[in-house]
Amino acid sequence: MLLDLLLYVLTGASAGFLSGLLGIGGGLLMVAAFSFTLPTLGIPHSEVMHVAVATSLAGIVLTAASSTYAQLRRRAVMFPTLLRLAPGLLLGGFIGAHLAQLMSGPLLRGAIAAFCLFMAWRMAFGRTREPRAEHVPRSSWLLPAGLGIGTISAIIGIGGGSLTVPLLVTLGVKPVRAVATSAAAGLMISLAGATSYMVALRAPAQPLPAGTLGYVFLPAAAATAIASMIAAQFGVRLAHRLPAPMLKRVFAGFLLVVGVLIVSGG
Repeated sequence: MLLDLLLYVLTGASAGFLSGLLGIGGGLLMVAAFSFTLPTLGIPHSEVMHVAVATSLAGIVLTAASSTYAQLRRRAVMFPTLLRLAPGLLLGGFIGAHLAQLMSGPLLRGAIAAFCLFMAWRMAFGRTREPRAEHVPRSSWLLPAGLGIGTISAIIGIGGGSLTVPLLVTLGVKPVRAVATSAAAGLMISLAGATSYMVALRAPAQPLPAGTLGYVFLPAAAATAIASMIAAQFGVRLAHRLPAPMLKRVFAGFLLVVGVLIVSGG
């Protein structure tokens, strides 16, 4: 149990740092770690991926809140854009969490692994356009875009940065402001998704051990959340100082490894 707690703290710190630095990646790291450690804590194999995703989203709440607070202090969050994304993000978070509960464990595992591999390819080879200075998107299309981002994120167990940041950059937003707005979007997704997993519509096929609320394993969520909340501050500071291209390629390799590990864990 002590080793598991240490792993959760290290996972949370790494996830928080990545979330603050790149606006992406924290949730995938958590899901991967949980998928290997939760079975040792009495989580039935058939429910491991559901609990991993739910616990990741619960842990992301504090991480995203910490990152959002840091970005708000720098006045980097684009509120006009965020307000147009928000309804879709919140609704998508609820929908995605309930859809994931209807999926079998192997199907959910495969969906997460496929997403990791796709994002690894996207980060390594995807192109980004040169952003216009101080452009703030206000299109009505941001609402359905938020719905899609929220739904996919809640199924996979992430805060949605790997979807929100590329969308905003494509629309001409500077990367630093895209990351800042993505952090606030992730807070909305994680709150909606984690709440849906806690108030589960589908009862687990097998009883879950003490410490779970719905599908959320509270000890793991708390440990990762506290560590990630602290580490996110350092990631945000570096995000405003360092160029990201090389970091993105390194992280692409990390996503490739995570995807393979999740598949092999099945």
